[in-house]
Amino acid sequence: MIEPASCKGAQAPGDVSGTGRIAAVVVAWRPDPMRLQALLDALAAQVDTIYLVDNAEADDDEARRAIVLAAAHCPGQGARLIPMGGNLGIAAAQNRGLQTARDEGHCCVLLCDDDSLPAPDMVARLRDAMQTALRAGRRVAAVGPLVGDARDDAAVLVFGHRWIGPQRIPGAAHAPAPLDAAFLVASGCLVRVEALAAIGGMREDLFIDHVDLEWSLRARRAGWALLAVPSARLAHRLGERVVRLPWSGRPFHVHAPVRNYYLARNTVLLLRSGLLPAGWRLGYLLWLAKYCAFNLLFVPPRRARWTALLRGLRDGLAKRGGRLPTIIAA
Repeated sequence: MIEPASCKGAQAPGDVSGTGRIAAVVVAWRPDPMRLQALLDALAAQVDTIYLVDNAEADDDEARRAIVLAAAHCPGQGARLIPMGGNLGIAAAQNRGLQTARDEGHCCVLLCDDDSLPAPDMVARLRDAMQTALRAGRRVAAVGPLVGDARDDAAVLVFGHRWIGPQRIPGAAHAPAPLDAAFLVASGCLVRVEALAAIGGMREDLFIDHVDLEWSLRARRAGWALLAVPSARLAHRLGERVVRLPWSGRPFHVHAPVRNYYLARNTVLLLRSGLLPAGWRLGYLLWLAKYCAFNLLFVPPRRARWTALLRGLRDGLAKRGGRLPTIIAA
């Protein structure tokens, strides 16, 4: 739970809109050491404090060593290490970092996954966009960059509100001003602590997948705006690999079978949450059907994916959240 707090730190130069000191919360699970170090190097020049949340499995000594070394070699004052004692899920790790940043007086928090890489001016552009919106009287909860995957040459991940659900915004990369977003991808998202105190933190029983979507839905329902900033850029890897749909050539991000479980289960949980408008419920039912069909027909190992998807659908219908207690074979 994110508790209300004032922003105790000194404000950034020229900041007249209350965005104040910025912390980055980086969640690391099983990071690529070089990518993680590049991320910390990029963030060190853009934020006041970096919190590196060690969310590695309790028995994954290699990942935990990589995280500790990355924190120690972060430029400047280094990254503050927050050990979770095991993999408690992305939502719990984000909440721990968000609460720490709040307790230490930061007014805004930048969320980052360990496989992301921000442009050198990303945070400055996000902060400028947030300040402009606040001066204009907008009730902004968060701003996010244009998220792109180098393996996917399709449109960047900026989603607008449509009656049937969030849809990519055509031409978003060339938009001259921030865009109202249906939801923001968590990695690269700059969140106001004031909004967190009102909206609440991330929903931890989702564990992973749709965590940012669920929070965005709560934010928008409570009357807060979410803005995508076209001039701010973030490279981010989605899924283990990208394949092309055989009938259209459209890119499709492929995850491990265990992620099939979480995506299926959490989609059902969202459908039952009451947060989705009627059109969105229809849209996500269609998406879930297509997602299951594609993974079962075109992505090996099909037996493992069948097991994961069926269990995810069953647990979602039973309103069962949390971590999957058994491992689904790859």
